[in-house]
Amino acid sequence: MKNSLKSLAALTAFAALALGASAQPAPKVLVVDMSKLFATHWKTAEHQAKLQSDQQKAQEEIEKMNKEGNAIVEEFKSLQEQVNNPALSADGKKKAEEAAKAKYEAIQAKQRAIQEFVENARNSMGQRDQNFRGMMVEDITKVSSEIAKKKGANMLFDKSALLYFDGTFEVTDDVAKELAKDRPATSAAPAAPAAAPASSGTPAISVPAITPKK
Repeated sequence: MKNSLKSLAALTAFAALALGASAQPAPKVLVVDMSKLFATHWKTAEHQAKLQSDQQKAQEEIEKMNKEGNAIVEEFKSLQEQVNNPALSADGKKKAEEAAKAKYEAIQAKQRAIQEFVENARNSMGQRDQNFRGMMVEDITKVSSEIAKKKGANMLFDKSALLYFDGTFEVTDDVAKELAKDRPATSAAPAAPAAAPASSGTPAISVPAITPKK
């Protein structure tokens, strides 16, 4: 009798667990391509166009500063020639040496100014790009989640995190349509990613290998 009761109790407990499990909603999984949605978003196209425009302006400013620096270099060379001129008086030579030293320091200051400008431009544009990407991921995730919920899904995965999935579970196109609803009529088409701002290939001032006398 005791054994029968134990068996009945065990069976009842098993049935309760089964009922509890069946009460949980069946998992419904959907998939979205976050990279594609980011790359094809109209805001991404506008962001990249603005970034490329600002990069071009920065490059033009760097070239202008470089041109100014090289003009100082030519003045420095002229003063060095005066210093090395044996016909120059001692007083004239001293003045030329002092002027050459000042020009050399001006060259170094211009080099530092260019380097600082390059670093500031790179950091500023890099930070802007990072902030934009964070904002876009947040917006795309929000819209993707809303669409997934409307379709009755209780799980949504990024396509890049899956090794295999049935294409019928993908909702990327649905999300893309929703994201495009507020696209201005004049918005540009998606563009290629902007190049790195203020690259290390920036022209440098051609400083002669001559150190003015102290």
